[in-house]
Amino acid sequence: MNLTISGHHLEVTPALRSYVTTKLDRITRHFDQVVDVKVLLTVEKQKEKQRRQRAECNVHVKGNDMFAESSHEDLYAAVDELMDKLDRQVVRHKDRVQDHHHDPAKRLM
Repeated sequence: MNLTISGHHLEVTPALRSYVTTKLDRITRHFDQVVDVKVLLTVEKQKEKQRRQRAECNVHVKGNDMFAESSHEDLYAAVDELMDKLDRQVVRHKDRVQDHHHDPAKRLM
């Protein structure tokens, strides 16, 4: 799995990097065919009173691309909310990919 964590208007600290990677373990635990993950952490300075922290993530799995984003006042809370969204998408994708059809019943004569 290729992992890219980048920051826009902020420096990605080792603590922030380790936090994101531990949260991403939840996704790889549910679905092991993750090819590429790109995480973008941004700080938007719209107003001095309303500093918004935003986290975006592109996940490329076998057969699909998924995207989620989350905004919050705290960057760690935004990452938590982002991983919840991605986790739901990955579980839904895994459920669609799995074969739910059973073998037809054999006739007894």
